[in-house]
Amino acid sequence: MRLTVLGCAGSFPGPESACSAYLVEEDDFRLLIDFGSGSLTALQRYAGLHAVDAILLTHLHCDHMLDACTYVVVRRYDPSGPLPPIPVYAPAGAPDRIAAAYSQDEGPVDDVYTFYGLQPGTFPIGPFTVTVDRVNHPVETYGVRLESKGRVLTYSSDTAPCEALLRLALGADLFLCEASYLDGMDNPPDLHLTGREAAEVATKAGVGQLLLTHLVSAWGSEADTLDAASAAFTGPLEIVRPGSRYEI
Repeated sequence: MRLTVLGCAGSFPGPESACSAYLVEEDDFRLLIDFGSGSLTALQRYAGLHAVDAILLTHLHCDHMLDACTYVVVRRYDPSGPLPPIPVYAPAGAPDRIAAAYSQDEGPVDDVYTFYGLQPGTFPIGPFTVTVDRVNHPVETYGVRLESKGRVLTYSSDTAPCEALLRLALGADLFLCEASYLDGMDNPPDLHLTGREAAEVATKAGVGQLLLTHLVSAWGSEADTLDAASAAFTGPLEIVRPGSRYEI
């Protein structure tokens, strides 16, 4: 597997990054996990406008799905003609949410996307065995575990600490985990993780490498997040950047 970070800013686009979007490739199949605000630009820069075979949206907050609305134009109005629908795996309500955000007057987007509702469990997408489970966030949100050829990538999506995240991360070769909050602050409950909390999950799960994402640059601190995580996880650890690639 190869992971390419298209966007990694938390909650809203930052000065140097779009919001959450991660391209995972295996055997020439390209799965886009989340399609957050501004990430269509990064898709073109680091992969290609049509470099998507399937999309998985972990939840329907704008910073994880809004450019799936913009992408309707790309596939519906291509100069060579409309492109065939591609599969979208997403929580309930995604078809209406994307159609409404794209246009209140143009109806469904079934000509662009074939929707499959997410629910906890395991299923195939292309060459990947995908396991999703509900994590601890105010809206219906799924953490993701991808397996292929004996290798495992886990993505937290947005979550506060929960047992489902630990199960999804167990033994993963690479754990891509949000770290939105700073320790020592009066953080809202049941919403996001700190760097320390992400690292504690990584240690308990025995992951091979921890990648921190979804930092909010406007009110966070990369240095403090990294220090807190390093104190709780002794394995390879870094904060991701747009365009970063990882072989798994």
